[in-house]
Amino acid sequence: MSGAGGEARGLRLPWASGEYEILRHQVRRFAEQEIKPHADRWEEEGFIPRPVLRRMGELGFLGIRYPEEYGGSGMDAIASAIFAEELGRSTYGGIGIATLVHTDMASVHLFHDGTRTQRERWMPGIVSGEVITAVAITEPDAGSDVKGIRTRARRDGGSYVIDGEKVYITNGAHADLIFVAAKTDPSAGSNGITMFIVEKDTPGFRVARVLDKHGWRSSDTAELVFDGCRIPAENVLGAEGQGFYSIMGNFQNERLVLSAMAMGAAQAAIELTLAWLKTRRIYGATLWDMQAIRQRLAMLSAKVEANRQFVYATAYRMAADEDCMREVSMVKAVCGELVNEVMYACVQFHGGMGFMRESPIERMARDARVLSIGGGATEVMLDVVASMS
Repeated sequence: MSGAGGEARGLRLPWASGEYEILRHQVRRFAEQEIKPHADRWEEEGFIPRPVLRRMGELGFLGIRYPEEYGGSGMDAIASAIFAEELGRSTYGGIGIATLVHTDMASVHLFHDGTRTQRERWMPGIVSGEVITAVAITEPDAGSDVKGIRTRARRDGGSYVIDGEKVYITNGAHADLIFVAAKTDPSAGSNGITMFIVEKDTPGFRVARVLDKHGWRSSDTAELVFDGCRIPAENVLGAEGQGFYSIMGNFQNERLVLSAMAMGAAQAAIELTLAWLKTRRIYGATLWDMQAIRQRLAMLSAKVEANRQFVYATAYRMAADEDCMREVSMVKAVCGELVNEVMYACVQFHGGMGFMRESPIERMARDARVLSIGGGATEVMLDVVASMS
């Protein structure tokens, strides 16, 4: 029931060979050797130590999608899905999301929309792990409805002045660079939103508070305040008024990697539960001897493998530059729901131990809950699918 390698029986799929499998084994080895032995402490501390992120940079994990000129390896969406899946398999969702926000949700704004000067200044540090990034879009009154943001940015000579609040910002407390969405022309609708680069020590910017979360506890999540935050005009990211389209375009990659991470976590949960069922005894037999439990876990394993292949088929299309918004929305919806279905059953099959903080499955169930919310809630994703049907 492991689905661990990514290969189909008798068939080498495009995403299960060559450099992709090398990457998979490297990330899995890193998780076993350098994440799992220490991550309980990071859960308590609420963030990943910088040396760990720099180590990921040294190994090439933070530059998978970026070109060699910045220290990256120039791979594609399939590689991102593999990276995310293996981080999900680590059983520590907070490690996965903190890393993936940096690699696939925040820094992509700079790479895709930044000027050559901006990229040359910051991309090498982003790839090495010296510069950590966050993206600030969500506000107290605006999440998936990006057009509803209220943060304002007004031009003042050679500067822009930003005022507003952002909330639920992953990496927000420790990021060196934050890519901030603000309205430069409130009357222009979608055409009135612009992205900005804000450095962490900019006057007028502050971390209002670090938020205490249900799960993903080894990643920091913050509420940010911009109060007369003045940045130079050259820190506009992309063209003024084009931020909405940048955000919506990058959402597709975000939803893909979240789906891959969900399936990695679901696979790990099934494997942990299978091991538990084969050793836990009741009424003179193991729990695995109970047909109802065996069949339910087998069905969950089948669902995970089916949706895992959906993730990679979608990544394959993205790598070919196909328009697959509909498929990305579908895969985000089904994977976000499925990982929670899996976690519910796995906690149940662990019995009382599944409710104990000492059990990995308890942490994994808490971490999984947000995967049907973050990056586009299931209901929003299904509305996208319906609108394209």
